[in-house]
Amino acid sequence: MVSLSILDLSPVAEGSTLTKALDDTRRMARKAEELGYARFWLAEHHGMPGIASAATAVVIAHVGQATSKIRIGSGGIMLPNHSPLVIAEQFGTLEALFPGRIDLGIGRAPGTDMRTAQALRRNLEAGAQSFPQDILELKQLLGAPVENQAILAVPGANSNVPIWLLGSSMYSAHLAAMLGLPYAFASHFAPDLLLDAISVYRERFTPSDELDRPYVMAGIMGVAAETDEEARYLFTSSQQQFVNLRRNIRTQFPRPVRDMNAIWSEQERINVEHTLRYAAVGSKATISDHLDRFTAATGADEIIVSMPIHDVEARLRSLELFADVRDASKAAA
Repeated sequence: MVSLSILDLSPVAEGSTLTKALDDTRRMARKAEELGYARFWLAEHHGMPGIASAATAVVIAHVGQATSKIRIGSGGIMLPNHSPLVIAEQFGTLEALFPGRIDLGIGRAPGTDMRTAQALRRNLEAGAQSFPQDILELKQLLGAPVENQAILAVPGANSNVPIWLLGSSMYSAHLAAMLGLPYAFASHFAPDLLLDAISVYRERFTPSDELDRPYVMAGIMGVAAETDEEARYLFTSSQQQFVNLRRNIRTQFPRPVRDMNAIWSEQERINVEHTLRYAAVGSKATISDHLDRFTAATGADEIIVSMPIHDVEARLRSLELFADVRDASKAAA
C-alpha cells in the first residue's frame, strides 16, 4: 500500500456555517495526523458557497495550529490568480510558523468561474501565459537569494518550501517533467488523461535539485462506511454537487439522498459517473480492492483522497476506515 494523504475543501454542509466548516477541517486534520496520513492539503476555490478554503494559506495556518507533525499545504494554490511574490511571502510565513511541514502545490486553473477569475486576476491571458515563468520566479523567491537580487520575499527567502505541480492535462505532465517537480494529477475530478499524463511525466522527467526521480501523487474521491450501501448513500452528496456544477447552480454541500434518479437526468448520470469513475466508495473490503486496482494501474507513489461527506462524524469515520485498509495492507505485505 502506498502512502495516503487527504485533500480537504472545507465543505460547508447544507444547513451549516462557514465557522462550522472550518472547525470541521481542523478536526479532520487532527484525526488525519492521529491516523498517520502523510499530508493534509487544502484547495483554493472561489465564489462557491459549499467551499470555505478560498483564503487557502489562512486555512493552512488554522490546521497547522491544530496539529504538530503531519505535512500541511495546498492542493493547490492557483498561481495565475496571484503574484509569485505574494505566494512566496505567504508560504514563507507558513514555513516559519510550522518548520519542515509545509508543501506548496500549485495549479494553473482559476479555481472558479471566469467572471470571478477576472476579479482575481484582472488580466486572464497574462496569468495563463506566464505560468511557467511564474513557477521559476516562485522557486527563486523561496530559495537562496543570488547576488544583487532586487526583490526579496521576507519571509520566503531560504525557506525552500517544496513545490508540487498539480494538473489534469498533458501540459502539466510535460511541465512537471521538464522542471523536475513532483506531480499530482487531479484524477478525482478529471480522470481521462491520468494514465497518459503519468506516462509522459515519467518518460520525460529531468532530475532537479528538488527531486532525483519522478514522484506521482494521484487523486481520488473516497467514501468509506460500514457497508457498501451506506457509503453509496453518503456519496450522493458529491454526485449532487457535480450535477449542480454542470447546471451552474451554486449551493452549500448537499445532504445525501436515497434516490439520485429523482435528481439527475440519464445524461447527467452518465457524465457524473464518468467524471467520478475513480472514486473509492464502499466498505473496507470494497475500498481495499479499489485501492489495489488503482495503485496497480497507475503505479502512483502516493494517493490523495478527497472525502466529500456531508456529516463530519461520517467523514471522520471514513478517515478511520481508509487508515484501517492501509494498515491491513501494510501488515499483509
